[in-house]
Parts: sequence; C-alpha cells; structure tokens
Amino acid sequence: MTKKFLSLLAICAIVFFANCSRIEQNTDPIIGIWSQSELIVTESSAKQTIRKEWIFNDVFLGRYHEIKGSTITLKTDFNWSKQDDIYTVEYKGLDGKPNNIITIKSTDDGFYLQKKDGATLAIRE
Repeated sequence: MTKKFLSLLAICAIVFFANCSRIEQNTDPIIGIWSQSELIVTESSAKQTIRKEWIFNDVFLGRYHEIKGSTITLKTDFNWSKQDDIYTVEYKGLDGKPNNIITIKSTDDGFYLQKKDGATLAIRE
C-alpha cells in the first residue's frame, strides 16, 4: 500500500512540475500591424484608396489583407521567419504572390519594413 501511494505521489509530482514549465514569449519587433496605403485615381477621375495590411503574431504566423475602399478584396494567411535581421514572409495559397524578403528600418517618425530592393513595403501602425 505504501509503495503504491509513493508511486502515485511521484507521478503526481512529475506531472505537476512538467506542467509548470514556462512558455517563452516571442517579443520580436515585427509583431504587430503594418500597412501600406495608396490613392488611385481612375480614368473617370474617381479616387479610391487601396490598403494593404500585414498582421504579424508571435507564433511566426500572420494575416494579409488587401482592401479597396471599404471592401476586403484579398485575405490570406502567411508564415514568417527571421534569420539575423532579415525576415521572410511566405504567403499561403497565393501562387502569384512572391515571398517578401524584408528588414525593419527606423526613422524619426517610426518604423517601416524595407524590401531587399530598398523600397518600402509597409509602416508600423
């Protein structure tokens, strides 16, 4: 009886301590919402805003939206990874959309994502 009780107590202690392990929190500076907006003038001189939005989360996933006016025209998930200071964004389910290779840059006004060709991809909101 004592051996069974001690065995049960040992198992409970192992389970308790195994469940107390701490999950490391990802505090990467890319986590958050980044966007790009452009104003397009159509042939009929109508103005329309196109907004692109990247939402990066802490488990190396995210959501990408393209919004024309107030209508979401494209929505997909993406994976992101980081090696040194270079991020790679891989889009799921979009065969024609190439991966983005980007870095985070800082200005007096805030932070922005820069593509490898030097163009700005998005700004932090």
